[in-house]
Amino acid sequence: MNAIQETNFNFEDQTAFYRGKVRDVYTIAHKYLAMVASDRISAFDVVLPKPIPYKGQVLNQIAAKFLKATEDIIPNWVVSVPDPSVTIGKMCEPFKVEMVIRGYLSGHAWREYSAGKRSVCGETLPEGLKENDKLPEPIITPTTKAAVGHDEDISRTAILAQGIVSEADYIQLEKYTKALFQRGTEIAAERGLILVDTKYEFGKKDGEIILIDEIHTPDSSRYFYAEGYAERQASGEPQKQLSKEFVRKWLIENGFQGKDGQQVPEMTDEIIKSISERYIELYEHIVGEKFVYPDQEDVLNRVERHVSQALKELKY
Repeated sequence: MNAIQETNFNFEDQTAFYRGKVRDVYTIAHKYLAMVASDRISAFDVVLPKPIPYKGQVLNQIAAKFLKATEDIIPNWVVSVPDPSVTIGKMCEPFKVEMVIRGYLSGHAWREYSAGKRSVCGETLPEGLKENDKLPEPIITPTTKAAVGHDEDISRTAILAQGIVSEADYIQLEKYTKALFQRGTEIAAERGLILVDTKYEFGKKDGEIILIDEIHTPDSSRYFYAEGYAERQASGEPQKQLSKEFVRKWLIENGFQGKDGQQVPEMTDEIIKSISERYIELYEHIVGEKFVYPDQEDVLNRVERHVSQALKELKY
């Protein structure tokens, strides 16, 4: 199948290139970033050996739609989306924290809570909560952005004490984070979903705070199905999730959690096809529109042509 494993383009006025876990990022004229959402897939901090067709398009298009739907709250980095798998945006100085916000006690926060902790990133949690319970109010649990390996929890107090972000900027980041989460929650509810938790990344350009990276995608967020949520909570059943948790589950069932000495299970054509179909299902559920398959042109030729054309139209 036509999938983007990696790109090795050389665009006019290209000044840098960086290959992340799942994205290839081209810096143009020290001013813009052309970000290619590849079809690579990572889990447990490991990039799996085979790409998942359309995964990059799914994430790029969900992010593009949510960035558009929140630009009245905060300006964002996007200049154009010239290809289903590419976003071109303004280069800026990123803040060195990710703003994680949680409306429910799930994932990492639940693991901390079940281990006996009643404070996460300086936020106090009440006694008597169960996994996936709604929190009294959404809480912000920031992490420091690690260049390599895992991000680390950090409190608001520590961020300010260490001078990672100024107090004035941090107050603004908190306001934006809460407003974005509220908007994401409202949009999710229209689709019969609950936005459980998510993360936002911000940067600064010419003294202005802007929203960067992807938002509200199944890779950066956790969603539950709203229908039956209360009943499942009451009976102690696991919640129905709309996320890439199914990939992690498949890996765990096949003896892989990214630990030393473990082998990634064989990714058969059947497994790849089923993961691809699940990502398309995620897209249609989160966005509320049918997924549009791109033309059957060679995907790398298409991406290169679309990006080159878009860069010609940019003023720099």
